[in-house]
Amino acid sequence: MSRLTRAALTALLTCSLALPAAAATAAPEGPPRAPAPTSTAPAAARAATLPAPTGPYAVGSAVLPLVDRSRTDPWVPTADGRALMVTLHYPAARSGGGRPAPYATGEEARLLAEQLDGGVSGDVLARTRTHSRTDVRPAPGRHPLVLLSPGFGVSRWTLTTLAEDLASRGYVVASVDHAYESSGISLPGGRTLTCVACTALDEGGVHGSVVTSTRAADMRYVLDRLTGPRPVRRFADMIDARRIGMAGHSIGGTSAATAMVADPRIDAGVNMDGSFWEDLPAEGLRGRPFMMLGTHDAMHLPGGTDTSWDRTWSALDGWKRWITVAGSEHFTFSDGPVIQRHFGLPQSPLPTDRAVAVTRTYVAAFFDQHLRGLPRPVLDGPAPANPEVHFQHR
Repeated sequence: MSRLTRAALTALLTCSLALPAAAATAAPEGPPRAPAPTSTAPAAARAATLPAPTGPYAVGSAVLPLVDRSRTDPWVPTADGRALMVTLHYPAARSGGGRPAPYATGEEARLLAEQLDGGVSGDVLARTRTHSRTDVRPAPGRHPLVLLSPGFGVSRWTLTTLAEDLASRGYVVASVDHAYESSGISLPGGRTLTCVACTALDEGGVHGSVVTSTRAADMRYVLDRLTGPRPVRRFADMIDARRIGMAGHSIGGTSAATAMVADPRIDAGVNMDGSFWEDLPAEGLRGRPFMMLGTHDAMHLPGGTDTSWDRTWSALDGWKRWITVAGSEHFTFSDGPVIQRHFGLPQSPLPTDRAVAVTRTYVAAFFDQHLRGLPRPVLDGPAPANPEVHFQHR
């Protein structure tokens, strides 16, 4: 892959990394989209509510600002280190208490709404109701940690539906915003970072591997602060540092593989519909498990337009799965379907409730099996309860 493009996509929320133009034009159009739901003024004015988590725990939430001053930011070298914003979702000791956790800041939501078609209010998007609460005590004990990295151009809060569900099932989840790689990231003190990297990749010819290698270093720093010799104590005490996984959407999923190559502390990884911008080394992931979860179309079926999936599959040397979801599109594996439905944007043929359920089911099953040692038969092959899900190379 040699070229990156950025486009404001109505149905896909915001800018994304694409394959070279020659490959992209070779892909068929795919199934027709489901008609957009009718949008009324009252519906557009009221806030959406994220799907409720499915696990037994209530969910706590906290925001952790970090700055790695040992590195120069690749997008803005004059910045004072590499800024990261981390949202921690965790199993809470009890329900209630604290305050409802916000979905996004008003400025973050406004900047994302500008990338969308008309009719999306940044204010309404920011007021999306979550199911987590701030300033609540964590459940007793130490819990496996899952790192989440968002797609290029979007923020960590677009993975909140998955993050809250994993936390409700007993995981600590660290969703990370990477400086200058999204439409807007709000920092303490009121400053907002915009997507300098988008311009660098679109117009500067920078290769996507710069993003993945930078995010791998970001995750190393996050792990150091959460589980290292001098951790942020109020969070470190709830984490089992022997059980760490990483998942991501789009280039965030690609970065999971890159981070595993760079950091042996990450035990298992999931790529949700991202193209791999770097080949795995000869030793693969040294036997660690990895799952590729993507669209069931000409892009991510075996032999598809995105040839990086075939190459990576062959290089994976541990437990592995290649799973595709019929009727899905690129942002199916994020909060995209919830946002699209609420604001009347075009949707994929896969209904929103099924998109959420499939993503949650297979990502949670993967981490249950590989971080907690709990066998999950849903990973063994097709299941009648999930007819949209297809296993490749079984």
